[in-house]
Amino acid sequence: MQALPDFSAFGGVPAHAIRAHGVRAHAIRAITIDLDDTLWPIWPTIERAERVLLEWLHVHAPATAQSLQTAEAVRAVRNEIGSLRPDLAHDLNGLRRESIRLALTRAGDDHTLAEAAFDTFFAERQRVELFEDALPALEFLSSRWPVVALSNGTADVHVVGLGRFFHASVSAHRVGFAKPDARIFALAAEAAGVPADSVLHIGDDAMLDVKGAMDAGMHAAWLNRAGVDWPHEGVTPHATVASLAQLCQGLAQG
Repeated sequence: MQALPDFSAFGGVPAHAIRAHGVRAHAIRAITIDLDDTLWPIWPTIERAERVLLEWLHVHAPATAQSLQTAEAVRAVRNEIGSLRPDLAHDLNGLRRESIRLALTRAGDDHTLAEAAFDTFFAERQRVELFEDALPALEFLSSRWPVVALSNGTADVHVVGLGRFFHASVSAHRVGFAKPDARIFALAAEAAGVPADSVLHIGDDAMLDVKGAMDAGMHAAWLNRAGVDWPHEGVTPHATVASLAQLCQGLAQG
């Protein structure tokens, strides 16, 4: 078993912050972890990918590029596809691809360019910039437990370059339902090979990650980097931490 990575640069956390509601490292047999806004900030990634897509469209489908110059225009097409294709509600890749196809068709460009345009967007979407504490946290967690990626997004941990840390990956667009649906948490526990009550789920979203995991019978750690108030009455996260580094320090002390 590897030693705890040096988290000193990220600040400490008292052990009771992790233990306050009953999480003990010895009771945990697997970790599930969210990706977007947990391991990396998602909106800078999406904004960059959309810029790259627009540059591609300027070359290959200029009329479509002209129609998608503003964020409002992009969002309007996306919302329209969401209404027209409820079957894609949990498939962000499908929504993006069909939004591009609709924009191409409306602008009079070749709609068959949608696949190549989406591939351009998707490749850039996989270029993420990790939070500073993400890599040492993954090293710590994966040296002690099987770690399963559990995401509503479309990042591929192998393409991103983090596949070595993960035992498995469960994504909403592949299984057909999304967090906070208890079924996706159950699939993640199954992928880890342990009961749900032996899993600690880590994520940034109070509803999708934390309440969803607890409703599914898991332990849950709320990664609250912004220091906002917990929004749900009647239920409290098993742990609330300001960083992944703090979470790992607390688990090491547990």
